[in-house]
Amino acid sequence: MRLRTDWRASFALVGTVVKYLSVPLLVPIVVALVYSEPVFPFVATIGLAVVFGLALERLDPVRDLQVREAMLFVAISWLTVAIVGAVPYILAGWGTESTLANPVNALFESMSGFTTTGATVLEEISLDRHTHAVMMWRQLTQWLGGMGIIVLMVAILPELAVSGAQLVQSEAPGPELQKLTPRIAETARILWVVYFVFTLAFVALLYGLHLAGMAPRMGLYNAIAHGFTALPTGGFSPEADSVAAFSAIVQWTFVPFMVIAGTNFALFWHVFSGERHRFVRNSEFRAYIGAIAALTVVLAGILYTGAAPALSELGGLTEGVFENSLRQSAFQVASLLTSTGYATSDFVEWSSTGKIVLLFAMLVGGCAGSTGGGVKVVRWLIVFKVLRRELFTASHPEVVRPIRLGNNVVDEDAIRGVLGFTFLYLFVFAIATLLIALDAGHLVETPLEAFSASLATIGNIGPGFGFLGPFGSYHEFPIGSKLLMIFLMWIGRLEIIPVLVMFTGGFWTR
Repeated sequence: MRLRTDWRASFALVGTVVKYLSVPLLVPIVVALVYSEPVFPFVATIGLAVVFGLALERLDPVRDLQVREAMLFVAISWLTVAIVGAVPYILAGWGTESTLANPVNALFESMSGFTTTGATVLEEISLDRHTHAVMMWRQLTQWLGGMGIIVLMVAILPELAVSGAQLVQSEAPGPELQKLTPRIAETARILWVVYFVFTLAFVALLYGLHLAGMAPRMGLYNAIAHGFTALPTGGFSPEADSVAAFSAIVQWTFVPFMVIAGTNFALFWHVFSGERHRFVRNSEFRAYIGAIAALTVVLAGILYTGAAPALSELGGLTEGVFENSLRQSAFQVASLLTSTGYATSDFVEWSSTGKIVLLFAMLVGGCAGSTGGGVKVVRWLIVFKVLRRELFTASHPEVVRPIRLGNNVVDEDAIRGVLGFTFLYLFVFAIATLLIALDAGHLVETPLEAFSASLATIGNIGPGFGFLGPFGSYHEFPIGSKLLMIFLMWIGRLEIIPVLVMFTGGFWTR
């Protein structure tokens, strides 16, 4: 039996990615030096990354990758990067009672970071418990994973640009890749420039609020830390109370940037290039904004009608109830719909109706080409249009009715791909829910908790319901469930297919 997939070429390029992972590891070293903290965990990881990467590079000379090698390279790269990214956690916690000293917990936290999931096994998130450098590395992993490690590598490494289109397509967060220029490497650079500019703008704005006296706790460290996790829709925070630790104006500041992060970044490039009509004409963006607005209004109404009468009966002031209800609803809808996972309140204690609204938000997802997770808005649009077409053609069988997005007709092969992905996504999600419920039965008191654990990890969302709420932790789950959720985060970030295809016999043999 001859292998059809040249794994040696794929693993050799994995080595290149791992080798260059040593560069961002310099950031926590600088932080450690500033705060007089140990640098050994990061220096040792740099040495490991360089040695391991160079060893893998010797497997095969760099060459053009075919579709199978590209998918293998992308899938293994993300897994390997998460493994290497877990090493600083293990070394920093060695000989202590740190949760991250456990390799499975460290891998969970690392995979959650790089896939921008935001689920955590930390029982106590505190700079008093963990060093500034370790917490900054935790934040940085999300920024690196947000726009995509492979997209970054294609943008800066000429040897990957040869197969760049296939690599980026395998990693792209959506059903299709929109090339902004004829050269895919140039497109990758444009996306990362837009991503970097928005990150820098957000950090500057947060720190500016601090200097103006409107955000006392938002110092430079917190501004950079949250800049690293807002734009990638990651949700990690060095604060135990997440964004609830900051003032109302800071919370409002987060909302538009989370919405930006869930938007197709290619649209921003078109706007910067003078094509401002792109936003208005893009049907996915209109549906995305419409979903956020509708869910926010509904949830704000639920929160207001529940809080105002209670305060009125107690003789309290209700003037600030409306603003608080609107802020909480806008923040949580934007956070969960885009899969960011920040929180300004413990929504686990909200009414059942409010939780249902948030559940709908979790199922929507961001736009294709964004850093948001989930199924993606464009897929839901196509699914609903297909269902409407089927109902129409049932009574008009002689009519040929193509599916359109805006003025463009969607190819039938693309429609089949969307329907196949959506079915596979829901199928894996359902099986994972059952397995988590069976393995963690002593923890999962209601089906909703198992449901949310599966959805929060495969959708790269982070928080769930019950004890997995916005201020909860995945620490108590047994090892089997944690390993399953690591797998779910991995396949969820890569849109399932590039990972699951490796488990089919036809992928490897002629």
